[in-house]
Amino acid sequence: MTLVAGFMSLLDVTIVAVALPSMQRDLHASAPAIQWVVSGYALAFALVLVTAGRVGDAIGRRRIFLLALTAFVVCSAAAGAAPTIELLVVARLAQGLAAGCLAPQNSALIQQMFRGAERGRAFGLFGATVGVSSAVGPVVGGLILMLAGGPQGWRWIFYVNIPVGALALGLGLRLLPRLAPGRRERLDLPGVALLGCGVLSLMLPLVLAESGGVRRLWWLFLVGAALLFAFARWERRVAARGGQPLLDPELATATRGYAAGAAIATLYFVGFSGVWLVFALYFQNGEGYSPLRSGLAVTPFALGSALAALVAGRLVERLGRLLTVCGLAAVVLGLGGAVLSLGLAPAGLAVWLAAPALFVGGLGSGCVISPNVTMTLRDVPVRMAGAAGGALQTGQRLGGAVGTAALPGLFYVVLGAHGHDYRSAVATAVGCGIAPVLGALALAVHDWLRDRRAARKPCPPEVSHSPVHASQG
Repeated sequence: MTLVAGFMSLLDVTIVAVALPSMQRDLHASAPAIQWVVSGYALAFALVLVTAGRVGDAIGRRRIFLLALTAFVVCSAAAGAAPTIELLVVARLAQGLAAGCLAPQNSALIQQMFRGAERGRAFGLFGATVGVSSAVGPVVGGLILMLAGGPQGWRWIFYVNIPVGALALGLGLRLLPRLAPGRRERLDLPGVALLGCGVLSLMLPLVLAESGGVRRLWWLFLVGAALLFAFARWERRVAARGGQPLLDPELATATRGYAAGAAIATLYFVGFSGVWLVFALYFQNGEGYSPLRSGLAVTPFALGSALAALVAGRLVERLGRLLTVCGLAAVVLGLGGAVLSLGLAPAGLAVWLAAPALFVGGLGSGCVISPNVTMTLRDVPVRMAGAAGGALQTGQRLGGAVGTAALPGLFYVVLGAHGHDYRSAVATAVGCGIAPVLGALALAVHDWLRDRRAARKPCPPEVSHSPVHASQG
């Protein structure tokens, strides 16, 4: 039930993209304004993840989940009914804030309610949700547009959230346990401000990339880096004084696997998020596919990801980080094979030859996302679960923002430089998307080897429980 809500909120990151042309026509919107329908949602989503996770830790994840889900459904209805582009953008910003409050509660509830192998299976389902929701967004959007028809058909992309969200809300009220929240403490407001402004500074140029945001606002990257550095210093200071920081520094310094897992997730999502926009541009603009057919062309990846994620949840406790290593290697091979097929095969056969390679890449992706979530969060104390899950997803959103800005931009650069050779453009852009996945693979191999070395170290001898020791204890 919580995964249905999570799927719905993550799907809204990509599902809207295929409907932008019809929205722009019906609402008489400019290109920069219509861009905010997608980028505004992603920006608002990322801004509140850590803070919402921390609030859920403090006052109850069930309560925040139900409130956020209610707000998401209401904002979906407002977006569908919006008569102007300005009201649509406002509704999407509010919808993104609600989704950002909803997302960290999913991983935190799994962390709180499950242990051992059951937690691995639950995170396997969670990883399947994350991977599939991102990959099938264009397919679902194209299908809704085809079924709805008419000039106002795009509104059903938002209206479809209403019955699904209402069902999830009813099930949540009935099935979610009333677990005791953590200690009620004052929220670290300076930390909230520093982190929020830092994330905003890093993401704003990226979400405005199509209208020259990176060129005009490049200096915000420096501001964002300085603010995040100040945030880290402030959190260490709060922890040293015995306070409750927004994001405990021990997550990075003393929680096994968290720092490496968060870095792997961020790098992976740079490539994972960006390649889907590149494929959509290639199939729709280069091959003349409809939105639905374009989405179906990459369905093998989504299918492989869903299948592997369900199995990976059962294997992660036995294989550990090795499963992530194998998954990342398969993603590299799959995307590489797709690049070679699209770049070298005859035009009529290219999409069919790319399908097996995309399926292999999807199998690998299913062995990356959910096992990495499990490995990253498995040793996180339950009292920090919401904030830790929020920070992990913030890294994913930042990585996704970089990928969705950089790879399509590179696609257009190559397209212009090579006389509108779409095959060269898609091969170059997707090939560059493989580079951050290789970086994630290197980190995963390093973390796996470190775990193996730690496992081979002899355990320290136990202290003798003699009467002398007992009396001193």
